[in-house]
Amino acid sequence: MISYLCKIGTADGRVVEREFEAVNRDLLKESLEEQGFHVFHIKKKAFQVFSRKDSFRPQFSGRRFLSFNQELLVLFRSGLPILQVLDTITERLEPGRILDVLREIREDIKGGGSLSEAFGKFPRFFPPLYVASVKAGEKTGDLPVTLGRYILYQKRVEALKAKVKGAAFYPILLSIAVIVVVLFLMLFVVPRFTQIYADANAQLPLITRLLIGFTETLTTSLPFAVPGLIAGGLALRMFARTEQGALLFDRIKLRLPFFGKLFGDYAISSFCRTFATTLSSGIPVVQSMQMARGTLNNRLLENLLVAATRKVEEGMTISTSLEQTGFFPTLALRMIGVGETTGALADMLNDVAEYYEDEVERLLDRLTTLVEPIMMMTMGLLIGGIIVAMYVPIFQLGSTVS
Repeated sequence: MISYLCKIGTADGRVVEREFEAVNRDLLKESLEEQGFHVFHIKKKAFQVFSRKDSFRPQFSGRRFLSFNQELLVLFRSGLPILQVLDTITERLEPGRILDVLREIREDIKGGGSLSEAFGKFPRFFPPLYVASVKAGEKTGDLPVTLGRYILYQKRVEALKAKVKGAAFYPILLSIAVIVVVLFLMLFVVPRFTQIYADANAQLPLITRLLIGFTETLTTSLPFAVPGLIAGGLALRMFARTEQGALLFDRIKLRLPFFGKLFGDYAISSFCRTFATTLSSGIPVVQSMQMARGTLNNRLLENLLVAATRKVEEGMTISTSLEQTGFFPTLALRMIGVGETTGALADMLNDVAEYYEDEVERLLDRLTTLVEPIMMMTMGLLIGGIIVAMYVPIFQLGSTVS
């Protein structure tokens, strides 16, 4: 996410400056206008790579936000007025930024504002999709039903995220272990053996000489390599935060073998799940597509969906506009087309989301099944190769003496 400084006009006539996070400038402008703000200008915040204080500001984590919404839903269903609902929730919270935000929201509602407008003033805590769902529930008068749909959506999204993180944890842990062990051997163990062989004036085999040469090169270049890697990482990060850089990296991600399909299926499932949730909440099709577009987490796909949304505004069917992006698979397009024809688009989108969520799980299972033996074999070959290379001269010396 990129931080932007925005000058906006509120519904009550005030002009304020606030900071928002968004994937890009166009999505942020659309989101603010959908929430009823007049946007005067949007400026990207400078020096975001070196100053990331915003990332340490307390806000709702996925599980905490889910717990908050579940409590909110229970209290709404009990028939309590909105102010008593907020009082009940804030009484159980510990002092902190979240409590301060909810108290400010309570004061806004007490002053005559709506719940969605009050939530919309704090985008770091309440995402645009959530605010739009609450607003739709207020308009239709079935806010508990809308909240229930959003909670179900959030549970599914959190479950899928947990599976993705769980699948990535073990390979990352193994990779760190391999790097640490190999560096220890190269920087501490191999130099000790090198000194022993130098004192013995022994003729070393080729594999040992190659290893010693590589170790010496690594030792001498390490003081320069570490700062270089840090500088390169920062430069790469800065480039990735530009429009061109983000577009390039997102394009590469989709073309990676195996992982490209994983990223693509995950994007389709997220888009369809969000699209279905917003449609079920009573939000119009075009606005629902705009909101769902932000869940793709890929600049290239977002640009394709911008064009698709415009075609829907011009009267084209959803399935045809999505087909022209060249990204959506035939199966998904057919199911969406059937949903449009039968009037059950939200249900069909949920079916598409479930299918591709299952595909993501299947790919993750394959990944974890394949990665573990590959990583263990790589670790064994690297460490075993280093040990063999260092002990071969000892074996040769032993055979010479005997």
